[in-house]
Amino acid sequence: MHADAGYSYGVWVVAFFNVGLFLFFMLSFLKPRGRQEWRSMSVVTAFLVALFAEMYGFPLTIYLLTGWLGDAYPVLQPFSHKYGHLWVVVFGGSTVAWVIVMGLSLVLMIMGYLLLSKGWTQIHGARGGLVTDGIYTYARHPQYTGLFLVIIGFLVQWPTFLTLLMAPIMLYAYVHLARVEERRAEAEFGETYNYYVKKTPAFFPPIKQWKAFLTVEVHDQEVR
Repeated sequence: MHADAGYSYGVWVVAFFNVGLFLFFMLSFLKPRGRQEWRSMSVVTAFLVALFAEMYGFPLTIYLLTGWLGDAYPVLQPFSHKYGHLWVVVFGGSTVAWVIVMGLSLVLMIMGYLLLSKGWTQIHGARGGLVTDGIYTYARHPQYTGLFLVIIGFLVQWPTFLTLLMAPIMLYAYVHLARVEERRAEAEFGETYNYYVKKTPAFFPPIKQWKAFLTVEVHDQEVR
């Protein structure tokens, strides 16, 4: 962890290590198989590069904000790592604000990785078959739901101009990819899949189902 005072950036080794680490996890659970999937994953890669480049390398957003706001920027040490958390700055820069921001982002990312892992387990076990049970009882694309939660968690923890611009593009790319996959599933499984679509939301189940959505036990043998 960097010190709160002074200039806490320029650590490019850490930036690239984090890009590689998180990209490894993403590729483990969302391994692209075709051109459309590789295109969507390239947007995720660009998002991670932009995120960690500003988190540890060069704080472009902070430079722009201090350039525009000058002495009105609400912290005395804008280039310390603590005040790179813009939500912490917005909410007063206190340690309590830092704990809340970090805690919320951590919860969102853990939820996201949980859904990514469970979705992958069922899809891997299905070996190309139609999956409608387990975690897929609650959402048709739980892995993409998990990805969305991870991205939102990153935005809560470390929003930047570039990542705020790129996040909607990435979300659109995966919503579009989900629609492409659904057309393929409809062509392969016909009315069985159409019935599943009618009774199951695409990404986000009702709030009352989220506890079951996150805690459902998933095993290979559950998949038909």
